[in-house]
Amino acid sequence: MADLVTAGVRHSGQFFAFCLDTLRTSVRRPLQVREFIQQAWFISSVSILPAALISIPFGAVIALQLGSLVRQLGAQSFTGAASVLAVVREAGPIVTALVIAGAGGAAICADLGARKIREELDAMRVLGIDPIQRLVVPRVLASMLVAVLLNGVVSVVGVAGGYLFNVVMQGGTPGAYLASFQALGQLPDLVAGEIKALMFGAAAALVACHQGMTAKGGPKGVGDAVNRSVVITFMLLFALNFVITAVYFQVVPQKGT
Repeated sequence: MADLVTAGVRHSGQFFAFCLDTLRTSVRRPLQVREFIQQAWFISSVSILPAALISIPFGAVIALQLGSLVRQLGAQSFTGAASVLAVVREAGPIVTALVIAGAGGAAICADLGARKIREELDAMRVLGIDPIQRLVVPRVLASMLVAVLLNGVVSVVGVAGGYLFNVVMQGGTPGAYLASFQALGQLPDLVAGEIKALMFGAAAALVACHQGMTAKGGPKGVGDAVNRSVVITFMLLFALNFVITAVYFQVVPQKGT
């Protein structure tokens, strides 16, 4: 048990040091613009369609559940506000992060892990090239950019899906759906969702890069690193989501209260 705790603390410290190195290196010139564009295109190409498809049932389920609940409470007029705020604040960033971690993050981890076992990273260091500046920073920045943009797409699709299911399947009123959101929603809700997506994208890329660059044991080790990357990212995302949400409710006053 003590060995497991020691190993966990050691790996956590190594990851924290890796994050600090990435942050320090991100302001160093030159920025790998070509690598950044290629990674942003790759992550968006493997993430946008799954995220859009997942956001439709997400928005629909939220609308159906909240629609039934508010009818029991006699507050049908606030269905739109509850559905839209749930999608914009929580569902959108979470869906975005899970898709990026599962698709883009896994690919990033596998790529860097393959480079690690082929000793390409050691060869770069011998040539005086910093692998963090050359490979990690562009991937982290690309993941952050794609996460912010993809969160907007997911939010729009999720809200549209919730609106469709609420109005068509539950007999809601379109005007009341939109009016209730205007009454309770505010710009900081969208800003908070984008900040969440930004931080989730950075966390997913950092975990994927760290696991890939520390992979060992041949091809099997790369597969294990990918699995660890996805699991650790999911756990970290939900913890970050709780912290950011708690801080948001303490800092930003809510409308209608």
